Amino acid sequence: MSLSLTLDPQNELAPDAPLNIEAARKPQYGRYLDELSPGQVFEHPRGFTFTASNMLDFARTFMQCNPLYLNSQYARDCGFPDLPASPQMVFNVTLSLGVQNDSEKAIANLGYYNVEFLRPVYPGDTLRAFTKVLERKDRGADKPGIARIRTVSINQNDDVVLQYERKIFVAWRGDRLPTTPAAAVTIEFPGDTSAQIHLPLSGAPAQGLTGPNTYFEDFSAGDVIVHANGRTITEEHMALTFGVGNSHPLHFDRVFSSSLSGKMSGEPIVYGGLVFAWLDGLASRDVSEHALWELGFTEGYHTQPAFAGDTIGALTRIVATQVLAQAPDFGVVTQQLIGVKNISAAQALDTHGADLFIKEDTKRSLGKEKISDKIFEIERRLLVRRRAAPGAST
Repeated sequence: MSLSLTLDPQNELAPDAPLNIEAARKPQYGRYLDELSPGQVFEHPRGFTFTASNMLDFARTFMQCNPLYLNSQYARDCGFPDLPASPQMVFNVTLSLGVQNDSEKAIANLGYYNVEFLRPVYPGDTLRAFTKVLERKDRGADKPGIARIRTVSINQNDDVVLQYERKIFVAWRGDRLPTTPAAAVTIEFPGDTSAQIHLPLSGAPAQGLTGPNTYFEDFSAGDVIVHANGRTITEEHMALTFGVGNSHPLHFDRVFSSSLSGKMSGEPIVYGGLVFAWLDGLASRDVSEHALWELGFTEGYHTQPAFAGDTIGALTRIVATQVLAQAPDFGVVTQQLIGVKNISAAQALDTHGADLFIKEDTKRSLGKEKISDKIFEIERRLLVRRRAAPGAST
């Protein structure tokens, strides 16, 4: 079917057109706590097509040093058919696609859990996202509560590429305007509960594009790596937030953010997914240059907000290493990534020591003070190439 139109000349109509101020529409997006019900499923709008251009822009903007996300020939030498998107980009896009339905009214994101990257995303792939409400904890209609949700993204072939859970802190609607109703259709949730990872790994790239000290054998449980560089965030963060599709006004609408009460009031808060991506990038040349896959992460918390003008830094603690009998060329390195702000990573370690690596929400029970310099904590698992292993590819 094709459409051809011949239009009349456009004449000005507004001066004489009817106007009904009282009937003005004020669409609202996101969901309040009482609008989130366990079992509810949302299919999120728009979707997102990945291109080599936006993938490379993301990797460079967030200081990624793993050539897997920067060098298509390197990626092919590792067995990938094309340049894969940075897992941080896949995560940020998937989370952002869901904001309009599940968290645009949220007061805060409370944590990331059981994040699993199941398939690579390549140039030309288009992702759609779905969210299922798992649990709602009420504290009374006059107090915000917590919703636990599960989100997945699928590619154009309906294959799940990413799945994760998060908790959001949300107020009741009360006498505020209702949000845009969800579609009155039954939506099947495509979540994959088996967490089966599908990777096309084969071969090995030529040496010279990565450093000599980030193979599996270079990490031992207990190691602490202080990443040298920091990154000062500017007002660029507002454009970058919408660049991944995040529609929460807290991150780019100064009128909205200034209207809030408490410590959230004032300048727009940097979207936490961007902070995480920068910390990952700051750490990448020290811990992930030989990583072939981000297996996932959990227990992720933004312990303090970041604003334009803040400078962030990163430290990594090696939590565990595991040789894979079924894949002798690789091993799993479990890491704890810590973010700090307005202090160098080295100074943060000198000042706070081992307390940096204690989860902030356990500090009170341990009789310890929370660290105001610390802004982020998460555990992640990487699949890392071994320097030499039985059956290693050459």
